[in-house]
Amino acid sequence: MMRRRRTISLAMAAVPLAWPGAARAQQPAAPDSLRLGTLQAEAVRRDPRGRQVGLLASQSALRLQSLDAERLPTFGVNAQGQYQSDVVAIPFRLPDGASPPLPPHDNYDAHLAARQRLYDPALGPRRELERAQLAESQARVRSSLFALRQSVNDAYFTALLLQAQRAELEAGVTDLEAQLRVADERMQGGAALPSETATLEAELLRRRQSLDELAASRDAALVVLGDLTGRSVTSADALALPDLAADVARARASLGDVRARPEYEQFARGREVLARQEASLGAQDRPRVSAFGRAGYGRPGLNPLAREFDEYWLAGVQVEWSPWNWGTTRRDREALEIQQQIVATDEAAFSETIRRGVVRDLATMDRLARSLAADDSIVALRERILRETRLRFTEGVVTSAEFVDRETDVRTARVARATHRVELAQARARFLTTVGLEVR
Repeated sequence: MMRRRRTISLAMAAVPLAWPGAARAQQPAAPDSLRLGTLQAEAVRRDPRGRQVGLLASQSALRLQSLDAERLPTFGVNAQGQYQSDVVAIPFRLPDGASPPLPPHDNYDAHLAARQRLYDPALGPRRELERAQLAESQARVRSSLFALRQSVNDAYFTALLLQAQRAELEAGVTDLEAQLRVADERMQGGAALPSETATLEAELLRRRQSLDELAASRDAALVVLGDLTGRSVTSADALALPDLAADVARARASLGDVRARPEYEQFARGREVLARQEASLGAQDRPRVSAFGRAGYGRPGLNPLAREFDEYWLAGVQVEWSPWNWGTTRRDREALEIQQQIVATDEAAFSETIRRGVVRDLATMDRLARSLAADDSIVALRERILRETRLRFTEGVVTSAEFVDRETDVRTARVARATHRVELAQARARFLTTVGLEVR
């Protein structure tokens, strides 16, 4: 009788030890836990493409400097010598009967030419076009970087799910170890067969194998996460389960107005580029005015009849205008209008893709929320059954195999609940990422 009471006492003392892993799984994350929003930001900062935003700005600044330089005067030096087979001849004689002098057949000229733009209507639109192209290029880079957030989500929640499942299995191992000590005492006292302890030992070995598999899979997911973020993530690092319910509720309330994805900015900048191109086309058809000057030395100079080398200079104003280009400008405008329609169809298709993804995420979140409500009831019922089975096991009424079955039922229910919690957080993070909102 004393042995039986001692056995019961050991079993009852083992009850609070059965759930430490589950308790840890429900506790708030430690302050130094890795957080999803932080890891997403680190992944974006680490990606080499992030440097392209600054590089594109530097590249555009150089182009703008070149455009500014077009306002400055241009200089050119030219020299040439030539021999021509015929020259200008005056078809009459002088009063004294002499023939007028003929210019030389060989000509030489060296001069410095300068040109200064006085009015160029295309220069301003070209500057605006360059700025619009820079904004579009930078928006395209941000769009490509945004995809990293979903990659971080996948690796993070894979590791987090395995972490939660491992915590539940560890709690089950602790419980089975406590019951193995009870069964071992009963076997030593002759109240149980060796098969009772063998059943528990086999189940413990199986669960430890599962723990090793989960640990290996989690380590692999952490390696991917570390590669994406550039930080060293080890198995000792805890991942925090993000609480995104409030953010999701706010996003759902204003879902029709949310256009936070960087792709929308890219589409807007693309339309701006097309508008600037159209303005530039119109400016090219307007007259341009330039001042020019030329100073040189040659034979002949400005007098075509002179036979001596002479200095010369000239200056003037030039107007350039091509009012007729055979419909080229009109066709270019039509091409730009077609491109505007292409951008609009791309944006509409992207919006449809986002809408379908949002519908899927919302349905998943609602389903998981309902599942979690049922999970709590299932776990509570399974735990009540297990408590009764544990007492009956300590009394020797049920076998180890039956106890393992009931404990497995509880563990399966708890793993399902932990899985649904992680999946709900993942669906919420995926929803926020899909609509373009940051995860905090």
